[in-house]
Order: sequence, then C-alpha cells, then structure tokens
Amino acid sequence: MSSFTDKSGPFTHAPTSVPKIMNTVLLALVPATLFDLWLFGWPAVFLFALSIGACLAAEAFCLQIAGRPLQPTLSDGSAVLTGWLLAMSLPPWAPWWVPLVGAVFAIPIAKHVFGGLGQNVFNPAMVARVALLVSFPVQMTLFVAPHPLFAAGSPGFAEALAITFGKGTLDTMSAASALGFVKTELSRGVPAAASLTQFPDLMDLALGSKPGSMGETSAILVLLGGLVLLARRIISWHTPVAVLGTLFVMGTLFNVLDPARFTPGWFHVLSGASFLGAFFIATDYVTSPVSKQGQVVFGIGIGLLTWVIRTFAGYPEGMAFAVLLMNALAPIIDQHFRPRVFGRTRKGEPLPLKGEQ
Repeated sequence: MSSFTDKSGPFTHAPTSVPKIMNTVLLALVPATLFDLWLFGWPAVFLFALSIGACLAAEAFCLQIAGRPLQPTLSDGSAVLTGWLLAMSLPPWAPWWVPLVGAVFAIPIAKHVFGGLGQNVFNPAMVARVALLVSFPVQMTLFVAPHPLFAAGSPGFAEALAITFGKGTLDTMSAASALGFVKTELSRGVPAAASLTQFPDLMDLALGSKPGSMGETSAILVLLGGLVLLARRIISWHTPVAVLGTLFVMGTLFNVLDPARFTPGWFHVLSGASFLGAFFIATDYVTSPVSKQGQVVFGIGIGLLTWVIRTFAGYPEGMAFAVLLMNALAPIIDQHFRPRVFGRTRKGEPLPLKGEQ
C-alpha cells in the first residue's frame, strides 16, 4: 500500500492582512483629517466621532443579528474606514443625525445585505453619501467657511455641541463650496473665468482654505496620503492617474473650446473630492476591477462621469455618483480584461517553448 505526503501548492504569500491594509489606509488619511478637524473646529470633531462610532455600532448590530462573533471583524478596521470616509464626505457642521442615518445606509444596506466585507458590490461610504444627498439635499449642501480650532470666532466646546445637536446658528454662517459657487454663477450667466476670480485661487484650492466637505479640502495632504499608499504598494497608480488625468483632459479640452462656459482642468482636479475619490475610494479592492487594464478603464469612466455630472447635471460634485456607476460595471470590466490564469495562456496565444516557462 503506497503512502502519500500532502504538500502545499505554489501559492504566493505576502506578509499582509485585512487589518494591516486598513490601518495603513487610515494612517494615510491622518494628515488631511487632522488639518480638516483643525480647519472647521469642534463641530467637525463631533461629526467625525459620531460617524465612526455609528458605523462601529451598526457593524456590531449586523454581526449580532447574523449570529457571528464580534471579533475579529469589528476590529479589522473596515467599519472604521467606512465611518472615516463617510465623515470626510459630509459637511463638517452637519447635524448629529446625518452621520447616524449614513451609517445605516453604509453598513447594513450597502455592506451586510450583500454578505459583509469582501462581498459588497458598491462602496459603502459612497452609498451613504449619495443616499443622504438625495434624501436630505439641504443638510448635505449647507457648508460653512473655515473656523479654525481655538481661533477667534470659532465655536467653543459648548457652542459646538449646540450646533451639532441642532440648536446653533448655522444658517447665518452658510457658504458655498468651490464647485457649488462656480456652478451657481454659471447658471446665472456669469462666465467661468469671471466666477473663478471671485473664489480662492490655485494655492487656496490646494491648501484647503475654502468651504466644503472635509474631503474637499487640502488636496495636497490627501495627495500625500495617496502617495504613501502607492509607496507601500497598497494601491497601484492605474486608477488614480486615470481618474485625475481624465478630469484634467476633459476640463482643459472643453475650456479651450468654450472658456466662458467650461471651467479649466486644474480646477476640476483641485476642487471637490477628486483626490480623495481617486486615491482612497476608487481604489477599493472589493468594488474595483482586478486587472491593471481594467483599473485604467475603471478610472477613465469615473473621471469622465464625474466631469459630466459636474458640468451638465444638477449636482456640483459627481464623484460619489460616478464611483457607484462604475462599481456596477466593475464585473463587466473584469470579464473583458480578465488576467491570465497562472500556468495557462490566453486564448490564441502560442504555448511557451521548452525552457521559456
């Protein structure tokens, strides 16, 4: 009787895991987040804490309902990252119930209905962002000018609590984001070049001294975090370059054709959530294509749809809508750009000669 010895297959092992990947992404977001919390003061701090806490609570509730243990899922960082990105996509002085409702859309509906981490079709944070924007357009488009923490005129701890829980004077301090301001001016017949002169210049857009969601400020710090992810090989360059390149090319091309109607490419790249979407949202492993060619097509689609929505649709910012639309197309893209299976050749490709394997 012969005996057999089981041996493992020739699989590649990497010293990484879901918690390590999530923690690296969170660390890459820290510089931009700290700047945003300082820029908008205590109400932004409360919103940030509520968003993460609500997503963790929703994750624990879903695990409990499914009869699954809370650990290690609750501490793998996925729910924290969803809450973090959700907070970055909200107006920094939004009322307390906005992140709580967003957490319900993000975790139970967009994530656990599909089976949990690794099985969701759409990016959970962007599902929450779009659902909130469609359901509560006033609260989701009511921005404030920067009120740096501890600066004169910035709300103190008690006043910030009143603002967060609906007893502040937010209406008297409302302001428009860069994209919203320019879109309003264009609808009034003001040429694009003239409207841009009334808003912060290129450096202000890059540094983040402007109204908007927390993820729409400080393009430089978000870019720094994205470069960290590239350096650590958490993401590849294909999707971010495709998103930002398409935005720049489309904006520049149409601005040259009609500068009175279309804003330039640099404005589209530096305003809104372009950098946050390109580096931290569009590169989500679960909801994006696997192959490099597919990631380029995926990124081009996001950039193109974002530009179209910003330019022709009713919403000034289209990154979340574009990401969700391309999430739905990711399986189709994978079908057309399927990577070669290890040990096999593509259809029509000649077999390797002896010694070339």
